[in-house]
Amino acid sequence: MSTVSQAVDPKQDRISRRQVDKFAERRTQLATSALLTLSELGYARTSLREIAQNSEFSHGVLHYYFRDKVDLITFCVALYKADCVTRYDAVVVSAGSGTELRTNLAAMMTRTLREDAAMHRLWYDLRNQSMFEVSFRADVREIDQSLERMIWRIVTRYAELTGSAVDVPSRLAYALFDGVFQHALLGHLAGDDTAGELGNGLGQLLDQVVRHAA
Repeated sequence: MSTVSQAVDPKQDRISRRQVDKFAERRTQLATSALLTLSELGYARTSLREIAQNSEFSHGVLHYYFRDKVDLITFCVALYKADCVTRYDAVVVSAGSGTELRTNLAAMMTRTLREDAAMHRLWYDLRNQSMFEVSFRADVREIDQSLERMIWRIVTRYAELTGSAVDVPSRLAYALFDGVFQHALLGHLAGDDTAGELGNGLGQLLDQVVRHAA
């Protein structure tokens, strides 16, 4: 018995890919529009209807592109954090010395703390909710892992530039930097001017997680 193979129509394949790309582009557009409302209200006080009322898109359109609020919020936060990772990777690549990396990293984190506090608050809100909402956990874990890898690239590059060796595992390095940043964020949101202190703390932390050559 012979098997007849069916060739894929190149034109139809291109159309399918364009449809997928258009759908993904539309989701990104909707998520970008929703970010402001989400960052202001947080997870608990936001619904798809609330987001629709504060954007140019209808509730029906949001529901077509996102299954529910969980789907939208996790997509929004992942989108923002992916942009953050790109910016920090640029700092790592451009640094020509350990001092330059320390200085630029401190400046970047201090600026994003001040300018994007609401977005960082939304991320921590989502991560806290994942302890109660099982549906959040896989997405939160994926975002967390991407941030851990980002911090590890920073730490290992600093060690390379200063002739040092990293003295802690990746997970601990991430926990330390995340803890310092979250503490500064809490102070900033409470009205304390802790953003300026963040830079010094990050520089000290970089030196603590590496072992300098004798």
